Amino acid sequence: MSAKYRTENPATGELVKEVPFASDAEITGALERAASAASEWRATPVEERAAIVQRVSELFTAKRDELARIIATEMGKPLGESYGEVDFSADIFRYFAEEGPGQLVDQVLSETDTARSVVQRRPLGTILGVMPWNYPYYQVARFAAPNLVAGNTVLLKHAEICDESASAIAAIMREAGVPEGVYENLFATHEQISTVIADDRVAGVSLTGSERAGAIIAQQAGQALKKVVLELGGSDPFVVLSHDDIPALARDAAAIRFENTGQACNSNKRMIVMADVYDEFVAEMVKLTGELKPIDPLENTDGGGFSPLSSEAAANGLISQLEDATANGARLLVGGERLDRDGFWVSPAVLVDVTPAARAYREELFGPVAMIFRVESEAEALALANDTPYGLGASVYSTDAAQAERFGEQLEAGMVGVNSQAPEVSEMPFGGVKRSGYGRELGPLGIDEFVNKRLFHVVK
Repeated sequence: MSAKYRTENPATGELVKEVPFASDAEITGALERAASAASEWRATPVEERAAIVQRVSELFTAKRDELARIIATEMGKPLGESYGEVDFSADIFRYFAEEGPGQLVDQVLSETDTARSVVQRRPLGTILGVMPWNYPYYQVARFAAPNLVAGNTVLLKHAEICDESASAIAAIMREAGVPEGVYENLFATHEQISTVIADDRVAGVSLTGSERAGAIIAQQAGQALKKVVLELGGSDPFVVLSHDDIPALARDAAAIRFENTGQACNSNKRMIVMADVYDEFVAEMVKLTGELKPIDPLENTDGGGFSPLSSEAAANGLISQLEDATANGARLLVGGERLDRDGFWVSPAVLVDVTPAARAYREELFGPVAMIFRVESEAEALALANDTPYGLGASVYSTDAAQAERFGEQLEAGMVGVNSQAPEVSEMPFGGVKRSGYGRELGPLGIDEFVNKRLFHVVK
């Protein structure tokens, strides 16, 4: 870990900005403000809280150009995709502003002339969010929006390459009228975050990040008896049993896999294809992948190429995984090379014949690599799809709708799509099982994570 928050332009490797970590006194001050604000914020009518969150949504839209350019520079997201992320984040804030108050109403269990029993949803207090770099606004939005509407105060620790986007979000919160202490941005070290988790004034922790980070945070939260939500990595299967247009399906698969330069936890990282359509699928994937050219993230609004990875470490790590895979029998059909230019560029790749001896068979490939497996039967496809430590998303495609649905029922994942990817929209829950974590974000389940679902029994 560096001694500062440090932004390097992934397209050039140029140092853009450094921000020192907060002092212990600054962290203590933010925690005190959040804890102090908790009582007043929870007492604020939910309609007023929602109106402020609605204003946050409006400001995301108003500042769309500025926000998109920040993350294109910070982590190399193409400008067109950056606009999409800003828009999605605005929609998440809008969704919880509009739907959140109704999701928090009392749930009547029983009511008679003499007694009434309801489940109430009440805020827990101060919630810590530890967020990653790959979607600098979206990840924060899906954590912060429901908690603010629910009446919790928020401490936000962003990734160490995201100082400018973290500051931009905090500025929007202030401009929208979020009271002091209700949303506090922390440029914190890992050690300081451990101290925050242990503090009795913090009621829960939400982390989106790596499996390793999740294990550490979960251990610390468990020792402090804190509720925790973890959204970790994924190695999602994309299973092709049959299809009436294999080239079109390969194009869809490529678009999903290479979005955000392959740096999405719920991307289709393992494509599992039946033998009778495998060659056609692979040929189309190789063709599409080989046509991708490097693009300047700050200039590209239409897609059609590939951007750099987020950091030197990300690029080197991906190359190491590919070298290990080929050393253990896998074949690179195209790409997978570190480009001879400034920045953190790895050419998009198609990887086949991956064996269980390769790290890539078990590990998440967080970059532009389409890993394709050939299978001979539905049973083999299902066994391979579930043969992973992860369980975030999964999808299956078949011209036989009944077969596809039956297969989908057996997939071990938190989100399953049948003849489609599982939608990623504000109103539907997002999360996984196994080593992909636990808990849910977005939709009505998202606002339920950090509330006291309290039984309230009244005898009349």
